[in-house]
Amino acid sequence: AELAIANAALIDCTAESSIVDAYPEFIKANLHIITPNKRANVLPWRRYTALRALFAAHQKHFLYETNVGAGLPIISTLRDLIVSGDVITKAEGVFSGTLSYLFNTFDGTTPFSMLVREAQRLGYTEADPREDLTGQDVARKLLILARQTGVKMELADVRVDSLVQRSLTEGPFSPQFFSRYAAYDAEMAQRLQRAKARGAVLRYVGTFERGCARADIKEFPRDHFFATTKGNDNLIAFTTTRYARTPLIVQGPGAGADVTAMGVFSDIFKLLHYLPH
Repeated sequence: AELAIANAALIDCTAESSIVDAYPEFIKANLHIITPNKRANVLPWRRYTALRALFAAHQKHFLYETNVGAGLPIISTLRDLIVSGDVITKAEGVFSGTLSYLFNTFDGTTPFSMLVREAQRLGYTEADPREDLTGQDVARKLLILARQTGVKMELADVRVDSLVQRSLTEGPFSPQFFSRYAAYDAEMAQRLQRAKARGAVLRYVGTFERGCARADIKEFPRDHFFATTKGNDNLIAFTTTRYARTPLIVQGPGAGADVTAMGVFSDIFKLLHYLPH
């Protein structure tokens, strides 16, 4: 039933598909939607476009700045570039606050699996840290940005380099995962040593270029802008027609309840600005 309250909004702070499945009913009930939940923006293309059309038909706002970069102005920056007539030629970035923390911290003194456990304790990971380690969280963010540029793309089109063996992704998450994941420590230590020998650092980077998207571990020289990330920083670089020689960079903390909450509040105030007074 349609709500009698004017300008009501649903704030979906879950990561649940079941809530997204109910979005059409919320829209028909006269609700705007604000959410950090990425799942609506990574639906299969037909459902994605149908949901967008429903928002438009009912003149409801859908605000999701926190889908990418927590509180960072990444989606809004991309939108501003596009509406001003710029053309995006490449979007590349450290999109995962979790993986940023892991690779910024990983120096060989602490096993990689122990750093994953610490990242979960600090609240940087998804509820199930395998979401981060498989690269699927980065893949979703890449897909969201790609679709913002108008590209028809599915989640399965994003090539992903997983940091966790397929056997460890089966079944519900349990704390026993960490002891089993320790078997990956030796391989990660070897990758780190190879990078160090070349004077490079490891970063998990997502790239969208020429209609293709991929997420994988790469080596970067120490003077590269990706090597400047600290803590759980996200760093997204937009190369465009106007920003061709030097990319436009957005950088800052990309994980954590506080910055995500700030981003949600920012969207609430945007909605207030959009609505008639």
